[in-house]
Amino acid sequence: MKEINAFSEGREGDVAGLLREINDLTGRLAGGMADLAHERLEGADASGAVRVCVSGAGRLLALQIDGRGLRKLDHVQLADAVKEAIGAAHVAMGERLTGLMTELTGPGPAPQVGQDPLAPYIERVLREG
Repeated sequence: MKEINAFSEGREGDVAGLLREINDLTGRLAGGMADLAHERLEGADASGAVRVCVSGAGRLLALQIDGRGLRKLDHVQLADAVKEAIGAAHVAMGERLTGLMTELTGPGPAPQVGQDPLAPYIERVLREG
């Protein structure tokens, strides 16, 4: 990623090398996303009465509701429990995607709370054109 680093720091570099690095990174990202789409990620509500399984693409694959836990829930609470379980599975998917991106790009500086991580790049583009 020598050329990508040179470009991001505003230095001159080899454009052909930059394109090769970008193509390699894009290919690895596409492969990782395809692998993630075939994964199964699970989530549950806080009580554990509702458990779901989603694909890495975010599709609901399975929904399990514990009958004993169901007795304590009315229809609104059940709907909230299902949404909570799906949300937990999506969080697991997001963590897996974050891990994939870290594998591809390496660990970067930790973003400051409330700071847009793209702000320095956008400011440079606005400043330099």
